[in-house]
Amino acid sequence: MDELKKRLEKLILDINNDTQKLQIDEKIHELEKIREQSRQPNFWNKPEAAELMKRESLLTNQTALWQVLLENAKKLRSVVDLGDASLEKEINDELSGLEKEYADNKKINRFSGPYDNRGVILNIYAGAGGTDAQDWAEMLQRMYTRWAEAHGAKVELMDLSRGDEAGIKSVTLKLLGGEFLYGKLAGEHGVHRLVRKSPFNSSGSRETSFARVDVLPVIDEPKEIELDDKDLKIDVFRSGGAGGQSVNTTDSAVRVTHLPTGITVSIQNERSQLQNKETALGILRSRLAQLQAQQHAASLSEIKGPTKAAEWGSQIRNYILDDRIVKDLRSGWETHNPESVLDGNLDPVIEAGLAKH
Repeated sequence: MDELKKRLEKLILDINNDTQKLQIDEKIHELEKIREQSRQPNFWNKPEAAELMKRESLLTNQTALWQVLLENAKKLRSVVDLGDASLEKEINDELSGLEKEYADNKKINRFSGPYDNRGVILNIYAGAGGTDAQDWAEMLQRMYTRWAEAHGAKVELMDLSRGDEAGIKSVTLKLLGGEFLYGKLAGEHGVHRLVRKSPFNSSGSRETSFARVDVLPVIDEPKEIELDDKDLKIDVFRSGGAGGQSVNTTDSAVRVTHLPTGITVSIQNERSQLQNKETALGILRSRLAQLQAQQHAASLSEIKGPTKAAEWGSQIRNYILDDRIVKDLRSGWETHNPESVLDGNLDPVIEAGLAKH
């Protein structure tokens, strides 16, 4: 019984510590404010109403779970304090159940950011390494597409620039559906380094190539991130087609530059200049939302431009195919089955990254 009591006291201490660390009291306060807003007349006429209700549901699940868990742990403490040895097995079973609930609660609360339950705009850019890097970018596109489809997400191609000989120079994908897509994939943001024997030279020498992955939350409503026209520079240029009849011969490609931060978004996939502009503005809003969250800025005017952290030489993960190893440099996770990772089995490395925070 003494051992059970120690386990229970540790559990209660851990619950209390985590409710503080996860700011459960602050979330309860936010939840009360949302519920107060929802009771106001004409609430459902507001454009942000649906998003607030999603947030209310998420906060309700998060806070209620912790409150009920702590209450049940304290009830079990009162039973343990009776010291009835005949109840030892029953107490152990209930305590084991509470410990499992505690572990599950910690997983759920990892996705507590304002955009964690959003879809994802995924940008992949070939970096240093020539044709090998462009091939590497296409391999990453396949990897993330397979992961997304396995998690019930729909993958939409928004923009694509093909490589000169093979692979791709860049691609923009939109991932919708699935649960906590942005919360799960946000840690994939950064530079990915590939080392392998090159299939693109006759000597088959070992080559290193890089690709950058940008992970952005989907911003559904323009009012969430309002853009001032005077902060935007919009250029129109001629799209590059795939050749033959599919070449786009109109000046429909659009480049949008956000002057305060220097962020640039180019889109040429659509036939219509208006469609390309709207797509580019949507991606720009997503990029600004991500930066605002990362920099804890209260408004867009406080945001600084992207840092150098995502440039070449600052890789987050190495894929060394000859040595059959993939190693994440932030969490320390590694595997000797690179084929599985490149086939979309990213859950173990994503889980390792989430557990690190």
